[in-house]
Amino acid sequence: MHSGLVNPIDLSRDGRQAGDLAIPFSIDRSPYYQIRIPILRVKNGQGPSLLLMAGNHGDEYEGELQLARLMRLLDPARMRGAITILPAANLPAVMAAKRCSPFDGGNLNRAFPGEPLGTPTARLAHFLETHLFPHHDVVLDLHAGGTSMAHLPCTLIERQADPARFERAVELLRVMGGAHAFIADNGPAAPTSMGAAGRAGAIGLSGEFGGGGTVTPASMRFTAAAIDRLLLALGMVDTPILSRDFAPASGPLQLLSLSRHSQGIYAQRRGWFEPAVALGAMVSAGDLAGWYHDLERLEQPEEPLHFAEPGIVISHRLHCDSQAGDCLIQVAEPIAA
Repeated sequence: MHSGLVNPIDLSRDGRQAGDLAIPFSIDRSPYYQIRIPILRVKNGQGPSLLLMAGNHGDEYEGELQLARLMRLLDPARMRGAITILPAANLPAVMAAKRCSPFDGGNLNRAFPGEPLGTPTARLAHFLETHLFPHHDVVLDLHAGGTSMAHLPCTLIERQADPARFERAVELLRVMGGAHAFIADNGPAAPTSMGAAGRAGAIGLSGEFGGGGTVTPASMRFTAAAIDRLLLALGMVDTPILSRDFAPASGPLQLLSLSRHSQGIYAQRRGWFEPAVALGAMVSAGDLAGWYHDLERLEQPEEPLHFAEPGIVISHRLHCDSQAGDCLIQVAEPIAA
């Protein structure tokens, strides 16, 4: 079924192709408007096929900036195989500096497998899962904590039922060089890009490369090195492209599992959150996680919040002002390989 999404890229052709995926979407200002999503395809003969994407959430910038840089630097004569780059996959969200698309409220990372005749976000998800992902051996979707979250820098995969694919995914996590990596247990029907990559037969890799709706020298170095290490490990290039101070991955990788509701603390009412521990801290069940203040009832003392489970603190809310249902802080369980 045709979704109305127009793809100008010939995936079989060698060389460099740049263009835009076009999603027709009639709006008041422009009845024949198209949402245009930049895409680059660089191919040089036989070899691995890698899809790099960022901007799945619009306010997560490390991947967007580094992939835009990679688009400018990538030379087909100095690589093997095929690389497809989507630096701003959910372009409306990127341009609005929001997590979700302002056109339809769509969260692309909760929209897979999508709908060919649905909203723009659903149509894009359908195209990615059914047309683009299946043509790639590996899909790397670069994320960060976004505007509202501080996140421990880490890489990520979904747990795979196929032992060989899972082993290869863990191997590539080690190659990318993070000190931490977590394994999500969302199941084969997960509405995420990683779930979609698995259903399409690709190895799905992701990660949280920063947070706070900004970038830092450290977060940009981590992102650049992870991309370079992956390209080198796949045999697609001989030298790093993005890293200014590249070094091979070193040190042990701590795998983490984030699979239970009880690993997070959630706001039960309006309040103001003050964390008591830093990202990366090892905590025990019952340890103090932070305090919840009520600035509308100043006579009430702040409420201490305690972890229900032990683990490593992997994220916490950046916005102090919180509403019922907001996740305030999370721990992940260390696991062996």
